[in-house]
Amino acid sequence: MAELRRKRSVSVGLGVGLPAFAALCLAAVLWGVLPLDETEQLLVSPAVVAGICWAGQLWYVGYSVDTVGLTGGVRRRLFGLANTLTLLRGALYAVVAGFVVVPATTDLAWVPALCYGVGVVFDKLDGTVARSVGQQTALGARLDTAFDTFGFVAAPLLAVLWGLLPIWYLSISAARYVFLAGIRWRRLRDRPVFDRPDSDLGKYLAGVQMGFITIALVPSTPTDLVWTVAPIVLAPSLAVFARDYLTVSGRLPRTNT
Repeated sequence: MAELRRKRSVSVGLGVGLPAFAALCLAAVLWGVLPLDETEQLLVSPAVVAGICWAGQLWYVGYSVDTVGLTGGVRRRLFGLANTLTLLRGALYAVVAGFVVVPATTDLAWVPALCYGVGVVFDKLDGTVARSVGQQTALGARLDTAFDTFGFVAAPLLAVLWGLLPIWYLSISAARYVFLAGIRWRRLRDRPVFDRPDSDLGKYLAGVQMGFITIALVPSTPTDLVWTVAPIVLAPSLAVFARDYLTVSGRLPRTNT
């Protein structure tokens, strides 16, 4: 009975307590950092949007992750160095999302590029740290996937709204969801779903995407050049998603690359 109560408390903490606390902290920090004259005329504060986005990410992780194995040392497992870097990355991506309510003419236009760029650096560091200190956990993997996915939505969306990227670039944000929806549809129809190719190409291309999006968000980057290069950067990533779906649906043989 006591063990069941502990599991419930961990589940509630991860699913409700942590998201709410994180949202309040991030919103408070942004309210204190962002100049009032830049945000007071907006209908919605970017601090509020950022807080809600971070809470949503954490709620999703807490709701979906299995709490078995966390009850014995949830603080150590959640707030180890690797997971702390991952949590900070989620906060940085949430700040980027907060700027969707801010006009592109803002003097703070450099903030999304800085936050997303630092988040990309943290993305490379957290996995390395987890492997180095032996802190690889299911929760850490879930956090990493959730924040990667959110970052690939928030940053391109902001870039499109600010006119820094063409609207069709959002296809990279939708690609993962279309892929997962295709797999779910096959399972609902009792069709076989095979393993994805054993390939790191998608990871390398994701790194290229992150770097390109960061450059696109930098205010001094020529927009015409970004629009010219965008299809060249986008096409390989979409091709990998198409290859993976054709493989899991059995239309292509599974190969190791």
